[in-house]
Amino acid sequence: MSDIPAGPETAGEGTGVPMWQSNPPGSIYDYIQVASFSLGPDGRIDQWSDRAAEQLGIPARDAIGKDPVEAFVRPDLRELGHRRVAEIMDGREWVGLVPFRRVEGAEPHGLAEVYVMPTDTDDGERGALCIVVDVRALRGIETDLAISQAVFGQSPMGFMLFGTDLKLMRVNERFATVFGGSPAGHRGRTAADYLPRGEAERLEAALRKVLATGGSVADIQLIGTAAGDEEKHRWNVDLYRLHSAGGRPIGVAGLATDVTRRRNAEREAASARRNLALLNAAGARIGNSLDLETTARELLDVAVPQFCDMASVDLFQGLLGRDEAPLSSGIGREPVPGLADGSAELRRVAFASSVSDEPLSLSGCRTDQDGGRTGPVQVGAVHRYAFDSPCADALRTARARVIIGRDSDDRPGMGAVVQSTLAVPMVAHDTVVGLAQFSRAKGSEPFGERDIALASELAARAAVCIDNARLYRREHERALILQRSLLPPGDPEAAGLDIACRYLPGTTATEVGGDWFDVIELPGHRTALVVGDVMGRGLRAAVAMGELRTAVRTLAMLDLEPADVLSHLDEIACGLSAPAGSHSGGAQSSTRAARNGRGDAEDLAEVYLATCVYAVYDPVTRRCTFANAGHLPPVLVKPGGPALLMEVPTGMPLGVGGEPFEEVEVELPDGALLALYTDGLVESRHHPLDEGLKAFQAALTNQTLPLEDVADHVLGTLDTHHGEDDTALLMARVHGLPAESVGDWSLPREPQSVSRARELTRAQLLSWGLESLVDTAELLVSELVTNALRYGEGEIRLRLLLDRTLVCEVWDSGLVQPRRRRARDTDEGGRGLQLVGLLSSGWGSRRTPRGKTVWFELTLPSGDAPGTDPVEALLSLY
Repeated sequence: MSDIPAGPETAGEGTGVPMWQSNPPGSIYDYIQVASFSLGPDGRIDQWSDRAAEQLGIPARDAIGKDPVEAFVRPDLRELGHRRVAEIMDGREWVGLVPFRRVEGAEPHGLAEVYVMPTDTDDGERGALCIVVDVRALRGIETDLAISQAVFGQSPMGFMLFGTDLKLMRVNERFATVFGGSPAGHRGRTAADYLPRGEAERLEAALRKVLATGGSVADIQLIGTAAGDEEKHRWNVDLYRLHSAGGRPIGVAGLATDVTRRRNAEREAASARRNLALLNAAGARIGNSLDLETTARELLDVAVPQFCDMASVDLFQGLLGRDEAPLSSGIGREPVPGLADGSAELRRVAFASSVSDEPLSLSGCRTDQDGGRTGPVQVGAVHRYAFDSPCADALRTARARVIIGRDSDDRPGMGAVVQSTLAVPMVAHDTVVGLAQFSRAKGSEPFGERDIALASELAARAAVCIDNARLYRREHERALILQRSLLPPGDPEAAGLDIACRYLPGTTATEVGGDWFDVIELPGHRTALVVGDVMGRGLRAAVAMGELRTAVRTLAMLDLEPADVLSHLDEIACGLSAPAGSHSGGAQSSTRAARNGRGDAEDLAEVYLATCVYAVYDPVTRRCTFANAGHLPPVLVKPGGPALLMEVPTGMPLGVGGEPFEEVEVELPDGALLALYTDGLVESRHHPLDEGLKAFQAALTNQTLPLEDVADHVLGTLDTHHGEDDTALLMARVHGLPAESVGDWSLPREPQSVSRARELTRAQLLSWGLESLVDTAELLVSELVTNALRYGEGEIRLRLLLDRTLVCEVWDSGLVQPRRRRARDTDEGGRGLQLVGLLSSGWGSRRTPRGKTVWFELTLPSGDAPGTDPVEALLSLY
């Protein structure tokens, strides 16, 4: 063939006769390495091909003219070799293995398979043509074929061989098993016979690229169906180009692995990781607020867009507006109408979307809104689901429903956006409180069983947090109502004082505190100013505050000294902390044990501790007595001076027990400003106490403003909107009672003092223009002075005070308190104090450092209300 000229001959064109041509490298003879030589009539080599020289490693000069047996065969085999050559020369064909000895080369011996054919020369003599194949090459081909067949036929992966025309040349058994038929039956098919059009075009483009460039292409993901299986399969295909031994491309080989299960497992693993991440995020983000709407928005922030594309939360309107028992308790709770069949009114409290700014009808459930409207529900709107809707069914059964999105007359375009929706009831303590809807848009993966379980878990967590927020809101509102009901109503009034007070509760995100203030009118036109703070928060703190406030008012009316009031309050606080049935000493012991770490957690939780500052101002003397139980010091601003913290001894908080309290007395000039407050005014998370106190003092320096404006200025200047704690502020500006409003006389201890007291009283009242009160006042003053003479001791003192009312006080050195008794009809006396009680608006007695004081109070006359007739009052006693 090497002597045939290259290229086609023109003689054969169009005749149908095969043309002689020079084959390109890649012939079968390149693989088996065939060589040839010939023997002449003398049995010696007369021709030696170049291929023989290359394959056998013997050059022509060492072979031509030589006896092949003597030249190349080992000595021990030469006799056998001569017999074989003789047989060949006699005209016999022979095929066999012939060991040979190389003349040169790395391997001295070899083994050749020789095919000898007898020939005749032109002279009629006998010769031979020998065809030689290197046995090593044949064995290599056999091994390669066996290996290729094993890999090709026994491989668990699908193998396919495409020709240069992109048609299948061969497939293995695995490929045929997947797509049906026998391996031979797939010959000549194309990618389009197995894959959808788009996938087939992708594969053919990759095949062309591999044929053109020679580079391999790995990890081509193809999707199609197998024979007899409607499920979508995913294959991973690797392509590489095949060449002949001479380097000529002969096709493209492909290995296909079915990765459907692995892909599904990866998808499920990714879904599980995503679900765990969502649950972790839900635990961290849902329930951080005690506000219903905020909790609902936190749920949607977790779900959108990580879990779905759109979501909404609806809560039963009846639950939002009802003040009822906890859902876990069926006691004292009436069922909300419509809860049983899922048709009750709901309020849309939150909506979130990553695909639309406007609310959509997520679930396709028909909704009836206020005014009979249907369609998308706006946030804050009240609506109800139709009884036969999937949403109502989810509410009735407390089970999640999957709703496929579709267009309808009343929801045009909905199916074009929403692929499917999960309607998940929100269940807290076995009671449905609302409905959460999660929707995915077209193109997203549909909801699966794992998604339903995840959505139910998210909804359940949010439902518990929402119910807790609802219960907290209820308790907060109750505590706030209780707390406000215990504060002084309106603007308190006091003799010799201008009062301004402010109370700011914490935000709904914080529990109600135990801050309180009070303004208590005492006998003698004196006033008690109280500010306190119960440690702790919530309804318990509000109740404790109410108990302590009531105790303060009761103790104040006994006209005790401020230090004594706080001592009694301390005992009361210890009693509140004591277990039922234990006495005061036991309460103090348990409190001390708690402080020392010997009480258990429950005892510690029940300890009542409070701080309190108690001040009593006398407008006549213009002196104020202070006592402090662990509270912040009062602030005093004297006219023309700076705001200063008063040096009042800070005692132990109420409830500690066993510690005495000290008191100080300070003279307050007219125009001075006194401020009592709680820590919420001057302390917050971002402002330490020292900074708050300095800012508070600076805000009080402007003394030209009215007192109400000063209070507003203080709240506007300080950071009072943080909402971390309640804030109480009680301010008083001193102006005292003028000297002309006070009448004060000393009377000797003699019977004539009674008439003298009447004369002084008449004269003083006439000077004040109170003629209508003269008779009543004279009568009552004579009764009190008479009692002082009869039952008292020492010098008698008479004092009249005029402010908003008229107060008369009779002082003596006796310690025996007057007691009103019921006189019999035949008794000639014993009706004096009854008469005082009938004619006065109030009366009483109090101890003083040097005896006692008995007083009564008369209301100043007004044009609308006539005064009590003393004659009628006197006759009513009989």
